[in-house]
Amino acid sequence: MSSPLAYLHGKFVPFTDAALPLHDAGFVSGATVVDNARTFRHKLFRWPDHLARFRRDCQTCYVPLEFSDEQLTAVAEELVAHNAKLLPPGGELQLVTFATPGPLGVYLGESANGPPTLGMVTYPLPFARYRRFFAEGVTLALVGQVTSQSDVVPAWVKHRSRMYWHVADHKARQLTNNPAALALSLENDAITETSVANFLAVDDGIVYTPQQPRVLDGISLRVTRELCADLGIEVIELTVMSSWLSGVPEIMLTGTGFCLAGVREVVPEHGFHTHRYEWPGPVFRKLLVAWSDLVGVDIEKSFTAPPV
Repeated sequence: MSSPLAYLHGKFVPFTDAALPLHDAGFVSGATVVDNARTFRHKLFRWPDHLARFRRDCQTCYVPLEFSDEQLTAVAEELVAHNAKLLPPGGELQLVTFATPGPLGVYLGESANGPPTLGMVTYPLPFARYRRFFAEGVTLALVGQVTSQSDVVPAWVKHRSRMYWHVADHKARQLTNNPAALALSLENDAITETSVANFLAVDDGIVYTPQQPRVLDGISLRVTRELCADLGIEVIELTVMSSWLSGVPEIMLTGTGFCLAGVREVVPEHGFHTHRYEWPGPVFRKLLVAWSDLVGVDIEKSFTAPPV
């Protein structure tokens, strides 16, 4: 086939034919557990970590997952192998895996729900979306509390109920007049994360990250911590207060699509002094080289080089 495939309802289908019924719980109530992985040289990166987190989050959110790890891996690899053939030179894929409780029978006057929905789709990695991160540095904007901590759905679960981030990022772009700006969320004046990445602050050569129960259990954050350990850079997990923004010399983000990016500035919500940082900072540069060595790709060049 000359068009991309998706996997839905237990079979491969043309991407354009993949659809959920309007009474699926993932559409009706946003009850969707999701994972986003990427490829390097058309091979999935850290897939076992992504798969283990996805299974854990499905269990936490009472979303049935009736496929074994071996079955999910086989589907993922076949889907990537097919769709990667359709990419332009230098292209990579993002693989999105999602699960929902399935159709809600009450919307059709039925008593039974389900069966559960499982899907996988790929998208070309949007290099242009992150190009400014590497060409200019990231702009963040404080927009206050984006999410509320919950004992019901923990912050470390990756899911698709994301209206709050949709609104927050739009506010960040309005505040900064920067179409690539991201919202930086606070929880009781403590920094949490952004819509696409975990937050890292650097002070005196030490990397600080918000405490794990307060933020997403990011796979890229795990990799960054491992690279810090390899380089002898200490990583401390603690409550990072917003007052730190005026005192640290370097801030970074780590996320699946772009791996690692340096922050150039953080714009406050109410028009006070904008905080600017060393960009590109020395710890960021060192870690970016380590990231590139790990995956066998010059990450910065992959985003800044002109499209082929």
